[in-house]
Amino acid sequence: MSNDTTTRSAAALASRLTDIRRELHRNPELSHEEFETTIRIKSWLEAGGIRIADYPLKTGVIAEIGTGSPVIALRADIDALPIQEETGLPFASAVPGKMHACGHDFHTAALIGAAYLLKEREQELKGTVRLIFQPAEEKAKGARQVIASGALEGVQAIFGLHNKPDLPVGTIGIKGGPLMAAADGFVVEVAGRGSHAAVPEAGNDPVLTAAHIVTALQSIVSRNVGALDSAVISVTKLNSGTAWNVIPEKAVLDGTIRTFDPDIRRRVRERFDQVVAGVAAAFDTTAVVRWIEGPPPVHNDEGLAELAWREAERLELLPVNPVPSLAGEDFAAYQQQVPGLFVFVGTDGPQEWHHPAFDLDERALPVAADFLAGTAIHALSHFAAEPQDPKEDFQ
Repeated sequence: MSNDTTTRSAAALASRLTDIRRELHRNPELSHEEFETTIRIKSWLEAGGIRIADYPLKTGVIAEIGTGSPVIALRADIDALPIQEETGLPFASAVPGKMHACGHDFHTAALIGAAYLLKEREQELKGTVRLIFQPAEEKAKGARQVIASGALEGVQAIFGLHNKPDLPVGTIGIKGGPLMAAADGFVVEVAGRGSHAAVPEAGNDPVLTAAHIVTALQSIVSRNVGALDSAVISVTKLNSGTAWNVIPEKAVLDGTIRTFDPDIRRRVRERFDQVVAGVAAAFDTTAVVRWIEGPPPVHNDEGLAELAWREAERLELLPVNPVPSLAGEDFAAYQQQVPGLFVFVGTDGPQEWHHPAFDLDERALPVAADFLAGTAIHALSHFAAEPQDPKEDFQ
């Protein structure tokens, strides 16, 4: 770590940020239910003298530091997951069946830390930093709600982060271009004709059709996506029947498609519909596909990536070019509106995201807070020095 004032301040905040993270961890709330989380965030911000902005959000918080233009946004997500915690930590979730298994408690605490650091240097800011504590990321709806509230108006660039268990503390994964995938869900309902299992010829078996659909779907990636491109199709649920000796009327399968390229995304979905319809017809059944529109790919602005890389080096952190993740992130919705950068912060955790035993190294909290604050300060200075269209500046 360097001797920079911001860095020293962040290190001094480490104990406070750990307390904040652990309080959030003990009290997880699911998407659209983050009412107590919202109250806590507001109280921590107000205790630091940070003004709360008035935007029409049921849950989540928007706050600001500094005044005038340019405006830079920093975003953290605040919701938890419907997972039963299995960490055995003394601050484990006190709510059965709910857990911060993706580290959003870490993201929230880190952004509060960045807010405290920015408040200390408010007189130096060459514009405004808007803090977005976003609800409902796990439902891929929160970012759109924030945008609809008007909280992105006037913003010239937005930055966000996600903990990364497979990177060591002190490492920042920074990459221009695609970083995280579009994440679409699907539900396929196969309708047949039921019969006694002893006389299958009297019916049209939807279970057999569903099994062939699962197999046939795997050919889409291997035969319709180039070897140098990428896509993933995963069927994660298959439900049918209620008795061992009855062929049912219906089978339902669910799953997800992950892609980085918009053209591949469209092509895979087209082929998906064709394969499902064709297999169903071949077995004299019918099938209906229902799509669950997920977030688009996270596609990072190259210029912002360069700025953040320089800031990481200035803070004597270790910037690295991370491996893209096929997980989805609704931060991508912001990037469709303004230039944006999403980074990975090393947390050296024992398990990957969404695991019941997920945890992270809390020494990464001041690192993340320091990085967010420093990046915002230098982004403001950049835009203030070059007051032009950021879409022209960062291409």
